[in-house]
Amino acid sequence: MDNLRLFERERLPDALRVLLADYPRAGWETDPGFDGLIRFWLDRHIMFRRLMSELRGGTEALLDHKTDTQPYVAMTSRYGGMFVNGLHEHHTIEDSYYFPKLVTKDARIEKGFAILDQDHHDLDGLLSGFVDRANEVIRVADSREKLQSAAGRFRDELAHLEQLLDRHLIDEEELIVPVILRYGSAGLG
Repeated sequence: MDNLRLFERERLPDALRVLLADYPRAGWETDPGFDGLIRFWLDRHIMFRRLMSELRGGTEALLDHKTDTQPYVAMTSRYGGMFVNGLHEHHTIEDSYYFPKLVTKDARIEKGFAILDQDHHDLDGLLSGFVDRANEVIRVADSREKLQSAAGRFRDELAHLEQLLDRHLIDEEELIVPVILRYGSAGLG
């Protein structure tokens, strides 16, 4: 399973994407089974992506001297907190409620849920580095020179986290949405 770890894989293996063949992403929103639960769940993923994009854009603006320090630090604190707290809550609900129910729907994709669960643990480690770099930015806000250096490190942390989070979110969407479209959302929400 090491080559299926978040840090190594390019996507889930085809054997786990078997339902995606019947329910391709392009048809999800027009499928009669595309209900409020799927929409809510995908909206959360969109929110995480937007927060990462805002943090990246704000950090680039600071590094390019296109924004002042205080608005940048406030944005980093606010959006960073929303991102970390929201992602932890989202993963906790998935691991404790949704994944145990969804894993029983189709034995062919059971291993996919173990991979996604491992992703959550791997992402926790990355979030720790994210928090450390964000806190560093906040701590040195009174010195533009130190802030520039800290923001550079934060930008690098963001880029790495954003890439791996997107890989995880895509894989999760391509595993779970087809399951719900095939078997329905009854008993899930």
